[in-house]
Amino acid sequence: MRAGARGYLRKDISLSDLTRSIEAVLAGDTVLRPAVTDHGLERLRALHPSFEVSELPEALTSREKEVLRLMAAGLSNREISEPLGNAEATVKTQVSTVLSKLGVRDCTRAVLRGLELGLI
Repeated sequence: MRAGARGYLRKDISLSDLTRSIEAVLAGDTVLRPAVTDHGLERLRALHPSFEVSELPEALTSREKEVLRLMAAGLSNREISEPLGNAEATVKTQVSTVLSKLGVRDCTRAVLRGLELGLI
């Protein structure tokens, strides 16, 4: 809900209920089916996801910056390995090092952090 969801439906909903629910959401309402209990809603509201990143502890090498640029292009480890002339396992290690140095946990956040720091 914090991410902007305006409704929750189970997959076993009837077509007519689905249609009414879509229309309600389009009209600005929130649609929650009984499958979502008050307890579940409270737990969702209580979540405070934190995606904070640490300060850049160590500068990226030129190769790591290149890996980051290729990550930003949406390439897989295998696709990154080809222009760099590295084995896929080496690229996997380089990606892990980039994530670690940027203080993030996944490639998407690494790219966002790289943009924020002007590395890309």
